[in-house]
Amino acid sequence: MDITVQELRQKLEAGEKFIFIDVREPYEYEEFNLGAELRPLGNIMQTLMDLEDHKGDEIIVHCRSGARSGQAQALMMSSGFTNVRNLIGGVLAWKDAFGSSMP
Repeated sequence: MDITVQELRQKLEAGEKFIFIDVREPYEYEEFNLGAELRPLGNIMQTLMDLEDHKGDEIIVHCRSGARSGQAQALMMSSGFTNVRNLIGGVLAWKDAFGSSMP
């Protein structure tokens, strides 16, 4: 169910369609982002309501290290979302693999 940074980069480069959510805080997003929609973990309940029509769609969530996005993934799955993938290692893993290059 999780996704590696290499798999994510391939999906982004191929222009695949999926919902991409960054659950970090705005200041983290401003420092560096992967192009995902910013929806901080503290607002996850609003996110769930907004995405009600996408319960079966592929959703990829990420944060700095994978911990907060893991929490978001668990909340979404327990709310009926069936295809939520957590980016293993988050932005830190992306930077380790690709430096500061944006997708």
